[in-house]
Amino acid sequence: MFTPVRSRVRTAALALSVIAALALGATATTDATAAPAAAKQGPTSVAYVEVNNNSMLNVGKYTLSNGGANVFDIAVIFAANINYDAGTKAGTLYFNPNVQSVLDNAATQIRPLQQKGIKVVLSVLGNHQGSGFANFPSQQAASTFAKQLSDTVTKYGLDGIDFDDEYADYGNNGTSQPNASSFVYLVSALRADMPTKIISLYNIGPAASRLSYGGVDVSSKFDYAWNPYYGTWQVPGIALPKSKLSPAAVEIGGTSQSTAAALASRTVSEGYGVYLTYNLDGADRSADVSAFTRQLYGSDAHYTP
Repeated sequence: MFTPVRSRVRTAALALSVIAALALGATATTDATAAPAAAKQGPTSVAYVEVNNNSMLNVGKYTLSNGGANVFDIAVIFAANINYDAGTKAGTLYFNPNVQSVLDNAATQIRPLQQKGIKVVLSVLGNHQGSGFANFPSQQAASTFAKQLSDTVTKYGLDGIDFDDEYADYGNNGTSQPNASSFVYLVSALRADMPTKIISLYNIGPAASRLSYGGVDVSSKFDYAWNPYYGTWQVPGIALPKSKLSPAAVEIGGTSQSTAAALASRTVSEGYGVYLTYNLDGADRSADVSAFTRQLYGSDAHYTP
């Protein structure tokens, strides 16, 4: 059994809730008109960045040696949280200081990526408080959380939301266990709130196995879904076309270059459209990145400090 390799650095003290954050400052515009990116043929490449330790700008430092296209197409801010609100007895969106800093400094941390043609998505996951995507007590509670997410996307000019149902610790604070309706209500409301933005699924946890309720299947409301186990091949169990799935998942610097290359080769040979990477840091990782770009795009990767 594989374990997702993620270091979760939590900073609880002095952290801001999203409600407080949304009360501050004017709504961000999405005036980050992307410059035409160099053309690239091949799968969509995704890079998760642990912003407690690393800069989002690292994603924009890699281009293909042949042609100069961006290596990465989607950058994921990792991560906001769903916390427990004792007043409403439901989940509420929360940003630790590092995530809040990225959002507050969107002009220098997010817009430069978008101007290169890279989409920037906010990942949201549990925070050990009992609240998760799978146990909202009502449809209204799920819709309220969806509105917090879509308001955040609008305020900070983001390109979408990524769901990661880990570390909820369902049952803490007297919360309920996962139910069948919660995630369906949440995804349905979020898609209605932001019909043209990205919604992606890190395919893990109770929410990922509860995609249908009351005759509604939300699988088609996702743009992408990916394998959460680094260094492995596992096709996400969701009814999406191959073009929207990443069975391959690698930790940059943690998965061997030979494994990354083999997973990339299989992605191409089996016709899948996404390749997932995690933990891009500030070091020159061009050797690790080239291991998969040679297979995906027929080119080495070039790093620009």
